[in-house]
Amino acid sequence: MAATSPLSDNRSTREQLIDGWERIKAPVFYTLLTVWAIICLTPLYFTLVFSLKPIENAYTPPLWMPTPFTFANYQTVFSSFDLFPRWLLNSAVIAVVVTVLRVLFCAMAGYAFARIEFPLKKFLFNALLISMMMPGVVTLIPKFLIIGPGFIRGGIHLGELIIPTGFGLIDKLGGVILPNVVDAFGVFMMTQFYKSFPKELEEAATMDGSSRFGTFFRVVLPISQTQLITLALLTFQGEWNRFMEPLLILRSPENFTLPIGLQWFRGEYYTLYSVILAGSLFNTLPILILFFLFQRYFIQSIATTGSKEG
Repeated sequence: MAATSPLSDNRSTREQLIDGWERIKAPVFYTLLTVWAIICLTPLYFTLVFSLKPIENAYTPPLWMPTPFTFANYQTVFSSFDLFPRWLLNSAVIAVVVTVLRVLFCAMAGYAFARIEFPLKKFLFNALLISMMMPGVVTLIPKFLIIGPGFIRGGIHLGELIIPTGFGLIDKLGGVILPNVVDAFGVFMMTQFYKSFPKELEEAATMDGSSRFGTFFRVVLPISQTQLITLALLTFQGEWNRFMEPLLILRSPENFTLPIGLQWFRGEYYTLYSVILAGSLFNTLPILILFFLFQRYFIQSIATTGSKEG
């Protein structure tokens, strides 16, 4: 009777373990993803449910259904705070303007770093990378001084000429927009993309008599659609939810953005949770709508960016 080799027994056991794992791998992963999705969506679901229940029935069972159903809390938000539409408009203006300018300037800067040779190019790009590692609170005070009174109050006096060191944009929407029109991460992201951009397309455009700007706007930008949409989504989300910088710069209630206005709103209605959640939902809906409309571009960009070499 032939003896069984220990090596073949180990191989057989290993193959059985691999086959068993392959059979259960997909169900385990999908189960984990489902549990994680439920955990992430539960707060949003209960925010919607409680915002659609009357104040007096907020804690009346069933807690997972808006019974009785009402839009009274949303009416309270708009009727009690006349400035609520103004806060929505301010947030929309800031988010849209910053998104458009950041996408344009980051694309131009990324293309320059990837394709154009100029003095101190490596030094400036390394400085850009270093700035990405700095916490935002470190630059908060310098930004405030530049946007507002300047590093030297009253400006620099050169005889009768006064050179201001600040923009004087305190309590103005421009003070929130100006420091954020360019972002280090956006420039880095577009630089990495344009490094893998086929040069043949640019050379063909140059042979047809196109200038550098013409090539960029007519050839490069249209092909960068996926990356530009991804950067726009990330920018809009960040600017729509930005709280600290607008809180530092904006002083008048009519100039508040929605996150600051909601903080004030919570102070007025801190015991009426249904009304507070109804107001908070306005801060969430635009981001959800944008994600569901453009999620295909976002996922496609993440997948293609991971496969490119820097």
